[in-house]
Amino acid sequence: MTARYLRLGVNIDHVATIRNARGGPHPDPVRAARAAVEAGADGITAHLREDRRHISDADIERLAREIDRPLNLEMAATGEMLEIALRHTPHAACIVPEKRTEVTTEGGLDAASLHNHLYPVVDRLSEAGIRVSLFIEADPRQLEAAARLKAPVVELHVGAYCDAEGAERARHLERIRAAAALAEELGIECHAGHGLGFDTVGPIAAIESLVELNIGHFLVGEAIFGGLDSTIKRMRALMDKARAEATGDKCA
Repeated sequence: MTARYLRLGVNIDHVATIRNARGGPHPDPVRAARAAVEAGADGITAHLREDRRHISDADIERLAREIDRPLNLEMAATGEMLEIALRHTPHAACIVPEKRTEVTTEGGLDAASLHNHLYPVVDRLSEAGIRVSLFIEADPRQLEAAARLKAPVVELHVGAYCDAEGAERARHLERIRAAAALAEELGIECHAGHGLGFDTVGPIAAIESLVELNIGHFLVGEAIFGGLDSTIKRMRALMDKARAEATGDKCA
């Protein structure tokens, strides 16, 4: 059996976080995106937050213009962000929950409760040819809501799995596996992300229903010690190994 290829999206937000700590131009997140592509990234993810704490409007403009890989724009479902997405028409827009007080995204979007708010945003993005993704928990209720919203993609929040240990981690993994299978049944492409590192990526990559992993903070942090190129290549190799072992594909 040939393993389904698992894409790697590299999130370059925290290169911009380091840049913004000094207020100058370095390090350049667009340069990091180019390096990620050269190292084997299948796409680039960037979250333009309402408070602009890391990625800036200028970064999105440059990424859309200069990077020869699909751009996944993470965004809140606001009028301002919708306008920006429609102006730059990235390959994909991942709608995420956003609170100004959070350090990072703290969980999945409640697509079930926010149907009436999300529907016109999903509709406008889709009409513009932008592939819409919803960042949700591994919860059947949220997946069914995504189907009602006609979102072609979901990204499962796997932060709780990454933070857990032992039996608790195993329980989270089973929930993620079941959610990915349900997404496939519903005809929704399933991705996963948030908190993945070298020690946690293998069991997630082994879930055959998953099509893409989006990883950022760990890669940027680990690059301090080993360089971005080698860090991404190691992550790519771990993903490929886990996927091949899951399917028994000795040629992968």
